[in-house]
Amino acid sequence: MEAIEPTGKLTPKDRRALRVWTIAPWLALVLISVVPPAAVGILALLLGGAPLWLLAGIAIPISMIVAIITTIVLLVMRRNWVKRVRERLASDGITADEIDWFRSELTSGEKRALKSMEDQQPLLADAYRETLALRLNATRLAGNARRELLLVERRISRARYLNAPDTAVLMEELNRDRTRLEQLKQEGSSRRAEAEARLQMIEAAASRGASWAETNYMLQRLDEGRKNLPLGLETERARQRLREESESELRKELMQ
Repeated sequence: MEAIEPTGKLTPKDRRALRVWTIAPWLALVLISVVPPAAVGILALLLGGAPLWLLAGIAIPISMIVAIITTIVLLVMRRNWVKRVRERLASDGITADEIDWFRSELTSGEKRALKSMEDQQPLLADAYRETLALRLNATRLAGNARRELLLVERRISRARYLNAPDTAVLMEELNRDRTRLEQLKQEGSSRRAEAEARLQMIEAAASRGASWAETNYMLQRLDEGRKNLPLGLETERARQRLREESESELRKELMQ
């Protein structure tokens, strides 16, 4: 399979690899389950003999088992590949064009609404995709902040038991980290709620047959929100990595 590009954008290689991964498991299932028994059967017809017919009969269940195992392995590999691509695409913010890669993170209601708009009202579907991208970004922002906040809380609990002169400095740094992460989590939750409200507005507009002009202003606002949100997320991630490195060095000094 083709290597994943380091960029955070969708590339032609990603699309080609997706087509290969989509076909490969089912092609392997058909080929492995059919070709070996068929080949042994043809040999039995040409050469005759009970041993070859017996081998052809044995080849059928063995080929089916191998085919099923191979298909399962390929499906797991495809799922892991898609997951890596999604994480890379989300690293600089999910865009409307990348929504199809994140359908597993959409609710059943969002999938139905998007499908209906794509079939009947393409212009409103564009606005809906923009809002879905904003909602996914906000959900990921809040989720990442929540996980990092739990790690900081654990570090604070461990730091309380350290008996060293620099413990106060470490606690101050950790408390600042906790405050920033709490703010980031609140911002993500707020933007997610705003996006969910806009999704409902667009669904209501679609149900009453509203025109593109009625949602154009909302789309402009969504563009601004989508551009600003990933920058804050990446900045916070970089800060978190730096803080973790400094805390690790400080703990090593305290242990000496």
